[in-house]
Amino acid sequence: MYIAGYVIPVPEEKMEAYRRWAENSAAIFGRYGCLEIVESWEDYVPEGKHTDFRKAVAAKEGEKIVFTWQVWPDKESLDAAEERMHVDGVLDVVGEIPFDARRLIVGCFTPLHVMGRE
Repeated sequence: MYIAGYVIPVPEEKMEAYRRWAENSAAIFGRYGCLEIVESWEDYVPEGKHTDFRKAVAAKEGEKIVFTWQVWPDKESLDAAEERMHVDGVLDVVGEIPFDARRLIVGCFTPLHVMGRE
């Protein structure tokens, strides 16, 4: 199992546009081997003294935080899928992205412990 995680600031009024964008993206990633995607809309994001989700992405007034992760079989599967998606052009953006992609955070992780999965 390999995890790609994202923290994304999204204007609150673009929640439905983001949901549609996420659903379309998930369909693409699924065709290329992604096992699971969870898209989470901000419900409780407390302000930290030194850092927090909002500060990390320089969230502006009226923006909500999306916390999302993708589950891939392994790092090699993700790397191969990204390469194929770029070659196939399926990641080429058509239309408006409903957030400022310059401020999203991405990171990939190897799980240390997993609860609730076989």
